[in-house]
Formats: sequence, C-alpha cells, structure tokens
Amino acid sequence: MPMFQYEALNAAGQKVTSEIDAVSADEAISKIRSQGYFTTKVKEKAVKKPKGAAGGAGAAAAAGPKKKSLNFNISIGGVSNKVITQFTRQLSTLQDAGLPILRSLKILWQQQKPGPLKTILDQVANDVESGSTLSDSMSRHPKAFDRLYTNMVQAGEAGGVLDVILQRLADFMEKAQRLKRRVIGAMIYPACVITFAVIIVTGIMIVVVPKFKDIFRDFGTTLPQLTVYLIAFSDWVANYGWLWILCSPFIVFFGIKLIGKSRIGRQIIDTVKLKIPIIGQILAKTSIARFTRTLGTLLSAGVPILDALNITRDTVGNTVYEKALQKVHDAIREGESFAAPLRQAKVCDSIVTNMIDVGEETGDLDKMLIKIADNYDEEVDVLVGSLVSLLEPIMVVGLGLIVGTIVIALFLPLVKLITSLSSDSNKG
Repeated sequence: MPMFQYEALNAAGQKVTSEIDAVSADEAISKIRSQGYFTTKVKEKAVKKPKGAAGGAGAAAAAGPKKKSLNFNISIGGVSNKVITQFTRQLSTLQDAGLPILRSLKILWQQQKPGPLKTILDQVANDVESGSTLSDSMSRHPKAFDRLYTNMVQAGEAGGVLDVILQRLADFMEKAQRLKRRVIGAMIYPACVITFAVIIVTGIMIVVVPKFKDIFRDFGTTLPQLTVYLIAFSDWVANYGWLWILCSPFIVFFGIKLIGKSRIGRQIIDTVKLKIPIIGQILAKTSIARFTRTLGTLLSAGVPILDALNITRDTVGNTVYEKALQKVHDAIREGESFAAPLRQAKVCDSIVTNMIDVGEETGDLDKMLIKIADNYDEEVDVLVGSLVSLLEPIMVVGLGLIVGTIVIALFLPLVKLITSLSSDSNKG
C-alpha cells in the first residue's frame, strides 16, 4: 500500500508532520481528518527504483502512467472579476461540504468553459497535487488571483478555516462587484444621451446648415452675426471637425492613461477627480467603502494589520488614499493608533475616524470597518441616484439651448428677408 507524507494542524492549531498508509490521496486525507487534524499538505512518498533495467521497468509499471495535465488549452489574457467571484463562491461551498481541496479544484475545473481560468485551475491543481499549498499555487497566477486573494487564502490555510475565509472573500467580491455595477449602470444613460445628441448636432451641421447657407447666398442678404458664427462652425465640422469630434473621446481617454503612467500624473488626476462636484463625492465614498471593506475583511481573516494595510493600500485605486494609508501604516509601526494619522490626512469624514477609534478601543476594528463600508455603500447609492436625477434636467436644458440657438441662427435671416420683401411690396 502506498505511503503518504502529510502536514496538518491539530485542534490547537499546531503543525503536525507524519506519514500514513492509504490507497489514494483522498483516502489519506479522510484518515487524517478522522484523527481530528486539518490537512494542509499531502504527498505520496517516493518509492526508490530498484537497480537494473528489469527493476526499472517493473517500478515504472507499478507506478502507472505518468501524470498528465488536465487541460491542453492555451489562453491569453486575464480573468474577469465576475468569473473569479463565481469560482470563489463555488470553492467555498465545496470546502464547507468537507471535500478535499484537490478534489474541489478538479470538480471546478471540469465545470469551467475553455478559457484563461480553466488553464489556470489546471496548473493550480497540478501544483497542489505535487505538494504545494493552495495559496502558493494561486500566487503564481497574479492575473487571476491578486495579493488580496492569495493572502486571505494563506490566512485561511494557516488557521484551518479555509472554508470560512473563502466565504468571506466571496461576499467581499460580490459586494464590490455590485457597487461597481451600480456606478457604471448609472453612467450609461447620460453617456448614451450625450452621444446621440452629439451625433444629431453633428448631422445638422453637416447636412442641414449648408442648405440654408446656399439659400442665404442666393438671396444675397446680410447675415446676423449669430448666423455667421453658426455657418463658420458648420464649415469647420463639415471639413475636418467631425474627425476631431469622433476622435476626441479616445484622445482624452488615452491622454489620461498616458499621464497616469507617472506617479505625479496619477496624483494630479486622482486629486482632480475628487474635486469634481458630486462625481468627486461618489469617487471619494467609493474609495472609502473599498478600503474599509478590504481592510476589515483581511483583519477578520487573521492577516496582521501591517500586512493588511500594505495590501489595502495597493488595491484602493486612488493615490490620495494610498498616501493616507501609508501614513497610517507608518504610524502603527511606530506604536501609534489607527485613527489619529487618518484624521490628520483629512481624506475621510469625521464619522469614519470616530468609528475606527471606537473599533480600536473595543477590539472590534474589523467589524467596525465592515459597518463603515456598508454605510458608505448606501451613501454611494443615494449620491448616484441624485446624480442621475440632476443630470436629466441639465441635459434637457443643455440640448434645448443648443437646438434653440441653431433654430434662431437659421431663422433670423429668413425673418429679415421676409420683412425686407414685405416692405418692398408695400412700397410698390
């Protein structure tokens, strides 16, 4: 019977290393669990090959065919957060049911459609089967599993509560996805309206205004200044301005991306974003909700606070809050409190720092951070709704002014022409 070497954690959380006889790795894990241990690593003990060709062939036959990769797909690119969130929820469910981690990975691999995650799960399963821990295997694939993810998995493995940690991680990712969808969904309607308005106005400038221009030229009437400006703008749009209008969103987008490549550029862009009325408030509250939920989730998983702050700082997504969290990290390392340096940074409302202060005093900092995140998620919902309600009348008034200006500019010469003709007929 094969011999398996294993590492496990006993009820006191102490590491245990030993060997056990079993037919397969699954049976070995079941036997280890029956002893009250939580398995962290199981590996079949290598059998020394006997000398000689015959012995080598016999050993090869006994060992069976060489292990093959589960998947032969070659995939390029990263994995979407939605897919990772679904995978995490499914893995937490399987772990809660008591299945060994390797079997859970193979089950989820079979359920996946061909793509990047299927290829990554194949490699992770092979690494785990070779004796690596799940967190180490996942850390080799940063496009799918970031630092936040792998550190939480590592904390779950060390504490013997991987199923609980995966469930918390899935909850965290689902709430982050919901918040992102709400913000993006609120921006779709204004973006569509503005896009169609630009297309319609551009069409008027290219098709309609030139026809009026020909009419005015035939009559030889003197044009009002407003009409002159409108015709000049129409000529610009018809010649090469439409190309600038078409390319301007892409120029702005890639320009911001290019500026954001440098550290100073990112700081300028992030600071300007936070100064924009209403939108700045949404971005600020979203950043607060994100970093408090991330930090609270890491702390509840047992990650040390300094490591948790480093991970949170790298995932907050705004340099203003990155600098604030770095100050908090440095202060805590020097033995100071969490709330004081955050209050000095002046990037959060007083209620946030006060709640963090209370959390430190009561020893429930992780729970308090999660409450702050839930509260700010609700405030973001209210602000997004207010922004949409405010944008609707602004867009209506703006479009009305644009269309009204075009109509007045086109009809002023006609009114002047009709008045002139009427006066001439009366004289005749």
